[in-house]
Amino acid sequence: MSSEESSNEQKYVIYDMELLSKLIVGIGEVAEITGVPTRKIRYWEEKGIIKSVQEADGSTRRYDYVNIKKIVLVQELLEDGYTLDTAAKKVEDRIKNIDDVFQKIALQTLEPS
Repeated sequence: MSSEESSNEQKYVIYDMELLSKLIVGIGEVAEITGVPTRKIRYWEEKGIIKSVQEADGSTRRYDYVNIKKIVLVQELLEDGYTLDTAAKKVEDRIKNIDDVFQKIALQTLEPS
């Protein structure tokens, strides 16, 4: 893969993340998408595992892409036999690692060639 192709792929990844960061979904849709019941989603939010996006009127809970991804990953780890606390810690570690990678990619795309 040429460096130009690699640079283009990095730009697409960053663009996709910007697009995904604008995705906000209600709790009912999140439950439908993930298969995790709304009651469990609310409990996880109470425990601080996920965080809803606050609406001005304080109406229904809504979640962004990062929190939807957390819900999916936590559920998978629970199905693999992890405790909720351990699953939540593992997910936070994964997300931190992913964030670090994306920051490195962003810095590389900003550097002059």
